[in-house]
Amino acid sequence: MRKQNKIVLWSVYFDSSKTRNEGRRVSKKLAVSSPKLEELQIAAKKLGLQSEAMFDSAHPSSPMRKTGLLIIPKTESKGKTLKNIAKALSSLR
Repeated sequence: MRKQNKIVLWSVYFDSSKTRNEGRRVSKKLAVSSPKLEELQIAAKKLGLQSEAMFDSAHPSSPMRKTGLLIIPKTESKGKTLKNIAKALSSLR
């Protein structure tokens, strides 16, 4: 699902209980346990990013778990965006 000038974020990217092979994209230090899609939306809003949530979507590695996804505009590289959202997410907790 490639979107032009958009970044797709899955909650598994920020889950500290997952390994990198299972889909985590941020370091263990920045990851949180069982992040919710609503928390990702709040973190994105805190950074000034408009977000669009799709609650009925499942990550390709776990098609039975409908965790949802978040689509945000691409303002910088995906890696930098993930790191910034992870920092905002950990400050929420």
